[in-house]
Amino acid sequence: MATFISVPLKKASEVDLAKPLSKFVTATYPSGEEQVEYVRAVEELNKLRKSALGRPLDKHESSLEILLRYYDQFCAVEPKFPFSENQVCLTFTWKDAFDKGSLFGGSVKLALASLGYEKTCVLFNVGALASQIASEQNLDSDEGLRAAAKFYQLSSGVFAHIKDTVLSALNREPTMDISPDTVGTLSQIMLAQAQEVVFLKATSDKMKDAIIAKLANQAADFYGDAFKQCQYKENLPKYFYFHEVLPVLAAKHCIMQANAEFHQSTLAKQQKKFGEEIARLQHATELVKTVASRYDEYVNVKDLSDKISRALTAAKKDNDFIYHDRVPEVKDLDHIGKAALVKATPIHVPMSQKFTDLFEKMIPVAVQQSMSVYNQRKSEIVNRLVGTMREATNLCNGVLASLNLPAALEDLSGDSVPQSILEKSRAIIQQGGLQTVEQLIKDLPELLQRNREILDESLKMLDEEETTDNELRAKFNQRWSRTPSGDLYKSLRAEGGNFRSFMDKAAQADQVVKERYSSNCEMIALLCKPEAELTAAIPSANPAKTLQGSEVVGVLRSQLAQLDEVKKEREELENDIKSAQFDMTGKFLSALAQDGAINEEALSVTELDNVYGGYTQKVQQSLKTQEDILGNVQTSHQEFSTLKQSNSEANDREEVLKKLASAHDSYVEISNNLREGTKFYNGFTEHLLKFQNKCSDLVFARKTERDELLKDLQQSIAREPSAPSFTAPAYQSNPATPTPAGPGGPTPAPRTVFAANPSASPAVGSAPPQTGPAPPVAPAAAPPGAPSPAQGPPYPSYQGYPGYFQMPMAYNPYTYGQYNMPYAPYQNPAQPGYPGAPQAPQHPYGYPQQPPPQQPYYPQQ
Repeated sequence: MATFISVPLKKASEVDLAKPLSKFVTATYPSGEEQVEYVRAVEELNKLRKSALGRPLDKHESSLEILLRYYDQFCAVEPKFPFSENQVCLTFTWKDAFDKGSLFGGSVKLALASLGYEKTCVLFNVGALASQIASEQNLDSDEGLRAAAKFYQLSSGVFAHIKDTVLSALNREPTMDISPDTVGTLSQIMLAQAQEVVFLKATSDKMKDAIIAKLANQAADFYGDAFKQCQYKENLPKYFYFHEVLPVLAAKHCIMQANAEFHQSTLAKQQKKFGEEIARLQHATELVKTVASRYDEYVNVKDLSDKISRALTAAKKDNDFIYHDRVPEVKDLDHIGKAALVKATPIHVPMSQKFTDLFEKMIPVAVQQSMSVYNQRKSEIVNRLVGTMREATNLCNGVLASLNLPAALEDLSGDSVPQSILEKSRAIIQQGGLQTVEQLIKDLPELLQRNREILDESLKMLDEEETTDNELRAKFNQRWSRTPSGDLYKSLRAEGGNFRSFMDKAAQADQVVKERYSSNCEMIALLCKPEAELTAAIPSANPAKTLQGSEVVGVLRSQLAQLDEVKKEREELENDIKSAQFDMTGKFLSALAQDGAINEEALSVTELDNVYGGYTQKVQQSLKTQEDILGNVQTSHQEFSTLKQSNSEANDREEVLKKLASAHDSYVEISNNLREGTKFYNGFTEHLLKFQNKCSDLVFARKTERDELLKDLQQSIAREPSAPSFTAPAYQSNPATPTPAGPGGPTPAPRTVFAANPSASPAVGSAPPQTGPAPPVAPAAAPPGAPSPAQGPPYPSYQGYPGYFQMPMAYNPYTYGQYNMPYAPYQNPAQPGYPGAPQAPQHPYGYPQQPPPQQPYYPQQ
């Protein structure tokens, strides 16, 4: 029986997963046990890749387990890191599994910053290694047959999965080995081999001949489909791999059909259909003879041939002497049924039985993004509620300051400093007074400038790399196939624009704070002075002792106390709003697991309404209470003012007290604004540094990709011919003596796949091979070293036979490169031409015909 077909592994270039992934972990997660655990998991992932792809793998199930674990882990990692060209950028380089390279450069390879590409290539190696493991099984044992069938079906399922997913995973044209045509053909080959193993198992178990015949016929059908796909797919025949596989598939198609006929003949004998038995054995004999004459280089059918021959001899003898049954034509025989007992194993993650997720506790990127948007929504609500309350408090303080309350109630003596003013003075002095505010104002421009420099440097890196990319794109045109830097940097530039907008708004806010400080600086300085100087600076007035025991004073004091209570409740409410915590991560994870996607807006809005709806009502109630109390305060103050003795000194004194109260409130607000501004700039620096690191990492990855692409372009240019091909004049060829066709019957196949002369290998860049069947010629008449003619069908034709599977015509393992050999240099007309070369038609007057127009050297734009 013929040897089984296995697939070579793809080779991967080394990639350091640890550095970029660890950098993302340290930048995203705070220092602590969680970060350490994730960094350790990243290192384990890097080691796992080296074990799976960085060394030769034994043809054993343990090696397959390593590949499966790495594939499963990569599938688990994919949703947990923001893998993209402008975030966590990992470029994977893989070589074409079937391309062996040439004298002038390495084999075909492709580098992509795509996790889908890495997963596809790893999965290809899973299928390839499964095919190799299956081919190593001992098919003489029941255990070996079971294992081989299992691994061939796994290999078929893997290649079928790649066929369905590779284009969407890569979003660009893949290398030929992982193209849909190639992996689809490999899947069919593996399925055919699995069916053959099941046939062998049934034969070993001595099952009924009817069942074995159907299994063999189905295997022949699978091999026929695989043969057609190999031969007629546009790009597959150019591979030496498929060039060698083609005759094996053709041979196995014949062998399995011969087995089907043999076992069906046994069934016919049992049913006393002796003529049908002889017809089927004769058909099986012809099939085996075809294989022996054409494909004995690849398969050994001697045992099968002897078995069929013995059965045919015995059947003819019995029929001639005993039964005298008429032997029907093959086309009149009933169709042999089919029984497919194998199917491609579907691919489900995890594929490994021993898989454990190294990043099980890490939140997926989709959940992280949803949490980020949710936190932004939450911050907007919190800021709105807190801002509303602070505005209301500032309004209340402004109204009281304009009414000189509560200082007016405390200043009934007319000559001492009111207690509230003294408390405000002490509060300002404790906070550092003017010196603290001026230092904060002085620091703001330096912080702003530092942030601007970080942002400018980050964007400068992008500009320089984009300029280089544009220059190379203009130089190489379509050869420069990577994503344009301008398209890749759009999101980063938009993010940088947002950062610049934030800084511009912050600078405007800084200016407003400085102007407010300038307008209140004089009165703030007065509040910072000792009590004696403060008393001397405030004008004195005649006392209004008659108001000290009046009812209106008591009412005002009661109303002011109510306002103080409202302010305290507001502070507690603000703390409650800021500290409100509830877990949205669990809800997002549940939604992702259940639906495969997260409707962040619906989930967030619902939860935020549930949590902050009550707080919103409390804020509105606080505003309404303040509004009512302030209205009462204004009414009571008007009555207080009419009762109060009025003179110019009292008015001047009250005006100064108002300014001092207002200056205190301004100082508190200015100090808070400056501290918030300092905190903003310091926190903003961290964001800008992360942005700078992101830009730096992306630019470095782009430079690495650029260098790799330049290297590939240099090798590609070096492999190109230095001049276009040309057609040799017709007079350089001599007519060859035609060789008569042999007697009827199948045309013998060549003995080997490759030419005996190594120099006869196909020329790079030659014209595409001719198509269509060629007339058969006797192989003995061909001169030594000449290419073999195109072959006919791989087995005899019996037109009209219902069970006959028509194979494609004109298969010839020598056709690869046969018509692509470079023309010989010019020869002397007196010198004889190459033996066997066809004679080109001559011009009537002996002039050589003009060669056809030469094709341009560079591809047309």
